[in-house]
Amino acid sequence: MKKNLAEFSPVTAILRGYDYEQVKTVVEVLLDSQIRAVEITLNREDSMQIIRKIVEVYGDSIAIGAGTVLKKQELEQVIEIGADFVLSPIMFSPAMLDLCKQHAVISIPGAYSPTEIYQSFQDGADIVKVFPARGLGTKYFQDIAAPFGELPLMAVGGVNAENVAQYRKAGAKYVGIASGIFQPQDIRRQDKVGLEKSLAYFESRVKGD
Repeated sequence: MKKNLAEFSPVTAILRGYDYEQVKTVVEVLLDSQIRAVEITLNREDSMQIIRKIVEVYGDSIAIGAGTVLKKQELEQVIEIGADFVLSPIMFSPAMLDLCKQHAVISIPGAYSPTEIYQSFQDGADIVKVFPARGLGTKYFQDIAAPFGELPLMAVGGVNAENVAQYRKAGAKYVGIASGIFQPQDIRRQDKVGLEKSLAYFESRVKGD
């Protein structure tokens, strides 16, 4: 499901450390939601296989991304298996950003300081992941906008149902959320009822209800 930036989901659900069946269950729950992007992190030995299988089964219905991409070799692999977007906790090299553009893959490298944010956009990043956002708080996004104007920033780290609306209002056009949407035990147990309940609550908070 190749997405251009204008269509990219404002909310990305981050799945870290789960097996294929657990990831599959979450994706199935998300198919009827407003969350149209799922990040599967590369912290398991079988992460590449999981991403490949999820892309094959659900790639036409929801954007599938790879997270914790640190090296060019990893980037090449996730592009080859069909990832729509890639995220990292660190900056990408210009060569890695060029590789994303060549394959129409949305790049979301990580940054923390104003210098890193600025440099990442200069190098060609599509979105910059401000990580960890928890320690910076919502006001940081307002402060960044003062010199730079409105930027496509993604807040990741500490974003949850209770503060997501504040991050969005402060200037985070995108948010990436791990445990702030679903209860980890519901994912592990593949409890669709619990997952759907958490999702409904989260979506109500995004809207400010």
